[in-house]
Amino acid sequence: MSARIPDIRLVRQLIPSLSSEFHKGQAGRLGVVGGSEDYTGAPYFSGIAAMKLGVDLCHIFCEPDAATVIKSYSPDLIVHPYMRTTEKGNVNGSSKEDIVSRISTVFKRLHVLVVGPGLSRDTLMQETARELILKARQDNMPIVIDADGLYLVQKHPDTVQDYKKAVLTPNIVEFNRLCESKKIDVSKFKKEDIVQHLSKAFGGVTIVQKGSVDYISNGDKVLRCDTEGGLKRMGGQGDILSGLIGTFLAWGKGYEDGVWKHENDVKSDDIAMYAAWAACDITRRSAHIAYSKHGRAVLTSNILDYIGDSYDQFTRQDDSS
Repeated sequence: MSARIPDIRLVRQLIPSLSSEFHKGQAGRLGVVGGSEDYTGAPYFSGIAAMKLGVDLCHIFCEPDAATVIKSYSPDLIVHPYMRTTEKGNVNGSSKEDIVSRISTVFKRLHVLVVGPGLSRDTLMQETARELILKARQDNMPIVIDADGLYLVQKHPDTVQDYKKAVLTPNIVEFNRLCESKKIDVSKFKKEDIVQHLSKAFGGVTIVQKGSVDYISNGDKVLRCDTEGGLKRMGGQGDILSGLIGTFLAWGKGYEDGVWKHENDVKSDDIAMYAAWAACDITRRSAHIAYSKHGRAVLTSNILDYIGDSYDQFTRQDDSS
């Protein structure tokens, strides 16, 4: 199937207009599961990117050594030091069941869950994240899975199998490993077709194949995002993308619930696809602006500064572009 660019007019319908009639939380409440002793920047980038795009609240569920550091990055994030590594879980007597129970009590306050930024491959962290994904599935919550969350899916594909409210965001290495887990020979397909086959193998999970051009598929349709990005490939850009996808999914939940008046033209089955495409577009625009201003010295933290400008460009771009 030929990959296409979506109808921008429809994608924009997912964006709520700011209104004095809204109350706190109606423009989106996001949760991020991740953040370990060695990886504190990833969940921060995901969460703060979501807030800069427009969610009202972001909760980060991380392990205690990461929590203090993440709190020091920004007072805008609500940080819960509930996750545990295998070593510290054994010391503190925190079982997987206890951790999952404590975190999942917050789920009723969330619209979307992002799993993976800074998670690590520690056994208890991985097992806890898997149980949290399954809990979110029970609650019919949209889920974005990135980074070490994708390692989890590679090992346990059934975690997201057939769950059409899940969005996976693999880079080239992660994508190939996911294909291997589903016994898909990537050499047999065109680049833009592989993502569709992988999505079908997962039962319609939305997959964002990141690269020089981003391809997005739910097994039925394929979208492409070729918006110009930056030229430097520093870590953390995927974390930003995960937070932006989460934001659009949260808005999609509000769209479905009729939180604001709209034309009701977007089908529920298209929300994850449009959310992923819009987030890819804005991430690329932000990276492009940051690179154009900083060149080789650009950092992922610089990209955060241009999310607002990129959003403005996104809402103004011509529908036929």
